[in-house]
Amino acid sequence: MTQEQEIARRRTFAIISHPDAGKTTLTEKLLLFGGAIQTAGAVKSNKIKKTATSDFMEIEKQRGISVSTSVMAFEYGGKRINILDTPGHKDFAEDTYRTLTAVDSVILVVDSVKGVEEQTQKLMDVCRMRNTPVMIFVNKLDREGQDPFDLMEEIEEKLSIHVAPLSWPISKGSSFRGVYNLHQKELNIFTPHKTAKSEAGIKINDVFADEILNYVKDDLVVKLRDDIKLLESVFEPFDAELYRDGLLAPLFFGSAINTFGVQELLDTFLEIAPPPGARQAEERVVNAIEKPFTGFVFKIHANLDPNHRDRIAFVRVCSGEFERNKFYYHTRLKKNVRYANPTTFLANEKKLIENAYPGDVVGLFDTGNFKIGDTLSEGEDLHFKGIPSFSPEIFKELENKDPMKSKQLEKGIRQLTEEGVAQLFIQQPGSRKIVGTVGDLQFEVIQFRITNEYGAKCSFSPLNFHKALWVTSENKKALEDFLQRKAQVIAYDIHERPVFFADTEWSLNATKEYFKEIQFHTSSEFDAK
Repeated sequence: MTQEQEIARRRTFAIISHPDAGKTTLTEKLLLFGGAIQTAGAVKSNKIKKTATSDFMEIEKQRGISVSTSVMAFEYGGKRINILDTPGHKDFAEDTYRTLTAVDSVILVVDSVKGVEEQTQKLMDVCRMRNTPVMIFVNKLDREGQDPFDLMEEIEEKLSIHVAPLSWPISKGSSFRGVYNLHQKELNIFTPHKTAKSEAGIKINDVFADEILNYVKDDLVVKLRDDIKLLESVFEPFDAELYRDGLLAPLFFGSAINTFGVQELLDTFLEIAPPPGARQAEERVVNAIEKPFTGFVFKIHANLDPNHRDRIAFVRVCSGEFERNKFYYHTRLKKNVRYANPTTFLANEKKLIENAYPGDVVGLFDTGNFKIGDTLSEGEDLHFKGIPSFSPEIFKELENKDPMKSKQLEKGIRQLTEEGVAQLFIQQPGSRKIVGTVGDLQFEVIQFRITNEYGAKCSFSPLNFHKALWVTSENKKALEDFLQRKAQVIAYDIHERPVFFADTEWSLNATKEYFKEIQFHTSSEFDAK
């Protein structure tokens, strides 16, 4: 198979949602249809009955939440599917933002009961920044949720995107009966099956034929037919190009836990979702079909296997063919590196691979050479764009509770912040360590992993900071003067870039007004807001 054929058959996407919308459940049902797993776990009341396939960290198993990005690859329908299952908890949103730089499209899960929630809107904003194609799955139709028409209106209004319904539910809640595939003009009626793949349902090609009355109550048939007539009169025929341009979101309805509507979603996704395409580097646009290999690190995970204390760098292949045991150029370190054991993933299960193509995610065993955003190439000095850090919301000082384990603590906090679990800022004198996060749960994860993976002990003391902003200036002397005069509230990130800590919004505005030659940035990409 040629490189072009390998690229054409790949679909690399992330599944994103507000917490508890059913993202991990949908991921597992996609894996079931793909034959990658034989049974799905169920998460109820924060207790794992059978651990979710994509949740592999010990703390995830205990809490019943996803706090790190998992990568799952499998073959289905002649396609190579790469799913990136992102953290569901809002405290780990930044890991999701970085993951979105490594995918070609997104499936966004919306809870039919709660509708569009705050985190959903933030995730959509990140997708819009890169014109990422988005497909929406309205989940939990087995519950008494909102009216589908009201949900569509809310989605369009709050997410600022036009939608195109490609499936439609037959009722909801206790009377939920199935979904009608508007794209294929086919009605599928399923029997609920929560832990294994359900058999193909009854298929009826003409919802206006009397045959449907054998399976669906009269009043539900009347409502379905009226809904279809209204949809066909209001919505234009689906345009796949508008979807691939990020301007139109195909909409599906279903119940992931009952395997309703998942088949329609998966089959249509494989049909219309884009294969790997061109990606923007700082120097130029890199096309997927180029022969030389390029790729970038979008995630680092230490101790993926607690038995081996390994450190894995997740590399998205952007062009060419990645080959095992071949030397590649590390553009930041400016040296050649070679990897004898590259892997692909199914959650915590790793499989040795010989090669990989654009769209694939390769796991490389790392001894500390990689940082998030690093680029590999076959010699060209490239740097892929779009993996920023954002200004944290909560700040705490890291305190060592076991001086005999200082080296382990230092190693642990460095590795965890390089993974993107949190941000680390060093303040002098004394190498004071300030950890910044989006939410409190991240501190709990850090403390848990420091203890269980590195054998050290730590605690955190709250700091009364309002915001951390990166500072730059075209006037070198003005910047040096600012850093000296504000030394008590200046620290440096892991890339040794200066960061200013403001204690209140008022003091930040006053500082901006006084130091007019200093630029204050809310992200490390220095896109000031």
